[in-house]
Amino acid sequence: MATTAHASNTANVSNTKGYYIALLCSVILSTTGVFIRYLTEHYNMPPLAIAFWRDAFTAIVVLAALLLIRPALIRVRRADLLFLSAFGLVLALFNILWTVSVWYNGASVATALVYSSAVFTVLLGCLFLKERFYFAKLLAVILCLSGCFLVSGTIGGSPWNSGAVGISIGLLSGLSYAGYSLMGRLASQRGINPWSTLLYTFLFASVALLLIILMRSCFPGANAPVAELFWLGNALPGWGVLFLLAAGPTVLGFGLYNVSLVHLSSGIVNLIATSEPAFTLIIAFFILGEKMTFVQLCGCALILCGVAFLKIYEMIHAAQQNGYFSKRARTTKTAARTKSNIL
Repeated sequence: MATTAHASNTANVSNTKGYYIALLCSVILSTTGVFIRYLTEHYNMPPLAIAFWRDAFTAIVVLAALLLIRPALIRVRRADLLFLSAFGLVLALFNILWTVSVWYNGASVATALVYSSAVFTVLLGCLFLKERFYFAKLLAVILCLSGCFLVSGTIGGSPWNSGAVGISIGLLSGLSYAGYSLMGRLASQRGINPWSTLLYTFLFASVALLLIILMRSCFPGANAPVAELFWLGNALPGWGVLFLLAAGPTVLGFGLYNVSLVHLSSGIVNLIATSEPAFTLIIAFFILGEKMTFVQLCGCALILCGVAFLKIYEMIHAAQQNGYFSKRARTTKTAARTKSNIL
């Protein structure tokens, strides 16, 4: 009995740790928009080129860090290497669909649609990973998705002009993001270190993106691959921003995302990730001086309420599993009887 209680307490600590890590991950990833916006506005850099260099620099930074700190993490089992290559292809697919969705739908609609991943992840996690489904999780999904739509500005305006094709691409970007979350959870279940996962997924994703850029050059009107890849030329500040995008928010953000998947189910981690647009909006308000409307503030509140509600529910559920409330009730009854006997 004591062993069961100890195991349950350990699981609760791990669960709480996972929430903190996932929230920190969302805060860090929310800064990526600042870097990408700078590169697209100041240098008009093609999105696929940004995605390739971001993935390639991330792999290089993680490889260098592991060589200095823990070289053993570079070695993975051959069977896991095949799995990680598939994982990298899913990441590359997400990068492509997200880029095309932004081009087709605009940033606000694309952002709202990509976080349909919360629904996909919960459903697919229950189907394939046997993750628990309950009403509180569904309610948290509804709150967070509603918040995303408010934050992105897709409610109260008329940005939905891309038609069925654009909406479909946006939903597919959400599905591919859900696929990334599920494969990250599978990687943790296979016992692959989160930082080893980060290294190989971004390495394989960068190779896939490079091949796509090379193949695109065969189509009429496409940029020459060398011109697209080295778009920045000798603009050292631009290369510096691109490297910082990889070495900072991408390495830490995606690395912590992988770590959180060790402690939490893929559905909960992806649900917490929906707080990223809210943090992006807050950062843009303070750093870029962008205006924040009342509707967007309400969206931020909905997202944070959804995440907080899910955590509170998990805490209550864990307490019930441990028999905390029944123990407290028995203690109260015993104290009442003792008091009655004394009187």
